[in-house]
Amino acid sequence: MKRPIMLIDLDRCIGCLSCEVACKQEKGLENFGIRPMKVFRVGGIGDRADAFFLPMNCFHCEPAPCVYACPTSAMRKREDGIVYVEELRCIGCKACIIACPYGAIAFNPAVMKVEKCDYCYKRVDAGLLPSCVSKCVTNCLYFVKIEDVPKERHMARRIDSELYRELFRWRSEEEPLEVQNNP
Repeated sequence: MKRPIMLIDLDRCIGCLSCEVACKQEKGLENFGIRPMKVFRVGGIGDRADAFFLPMNCFHCEPAPCVYACPTSAMRKREDGIVYVEELRCIGCKACIIACPYGAIAFNPAVMKVEKCDYCYKRVDAGLLPSCVSKCVTNCLYFVKIEDVPKERHMARRIDSELYRELFRWRSEEEPLEVQNNP
């Protein structure tokens, strides 16, 4: 069976947040802090003015730790690999939030349940694209179905910049930090 995945072209993302807005509208979320699709701005490292935007949603892991952590089986994984929340079973215990290594699950205090990206599986079942993909103004989000998940990592040109290397460089290469005590 083919597995749906989302590919992101970081060179095209301009941080407009249209994917975030589309996701919140699709799910009917009004709380500002709940963002199943998030766009992070990575920049301001060192003296460089360089920055890039990183859209991030649920990775629909294989195996999915959130599914195993859920005591009520509200967190489900479909045959095609899409992980979703069955709202009627969710008791809001937040075990899935703790289990998720990517911080992709949020608690919704309005309904006392969790929210996460589910690739808009109802839209996908109807033959449509997820809301974030269809509303992306720069077409940097791609929703494809593949037999095997690619093993080779794809690296965008802009991420191969000095900023990226500086972001992950250890402090040991630089002068040690001095702790200043205020007298």
